[in-house]
Amino acid sequence: MKNIIFIFIILFSINGCTIVSTPKKSEGEQTQLQVRQFQTREFDTNDIKLVMKALVNVLQDDDFIIKNAVVDLGLISASKEIDLTTSRTSKSDFWEEFFKAIFSDSKSRRNDPTIYNKLKIVEATINVSEYGRRTKVRANFQAKILDNRGNPVEVFTVDDEKFYRDFFAKVDKGIFLQKQGL
Repeated sequence: MKNIIFIFIILFSINGCTIVSTPKKSEGEQTQLQVRQFQTREFDTNDIKLVMKALVNVLQDDDFIIKNAVVDLGLISASKEIDLTTSRTSKSDFWEEFFKAIFSDSKSRRNDPTIYNKLKIVEATINVSEYGRRTKVRANFQAKILDNRGNPVEVFTVDDEKFYRDFFAKVDKGIFLQKQGL
């Protein structure tokens, strides 16, 4: 009996001394600073109102609905809903092509054919601030897939550098058009 108690004590003391390690980042993961760097761009104007108007125009051109825009805070929030059950052909929709590669319909079925991906919601939050003689813009995008019952299937924060490069190229053109009064 003493041997069994001794064995249990040894097992519990070994188990209690295990080292807890933090999970290592995989090679593909980026640090918060790296993500922030490609989510942020500076533009050669310190006219925050002009930049915000250009951002609103770019978002509206991409079928976003502006939910909130506060010039004093330099904050814009917008969202875009895409019905996944209709097969519509559109003008080479940048957003649909990007998110088509991320989400697949099979993830939501969960062995139940009555459940299917119904709605894709893309949300944008943009912060605009004066930075000396320039304006700094930081954009953050998140996508959600909802099934036909309104339950979230997947939520994904967009952290693709090319996506943000393309978005900021549109913003740069939008600022040019806004300066020209077009």
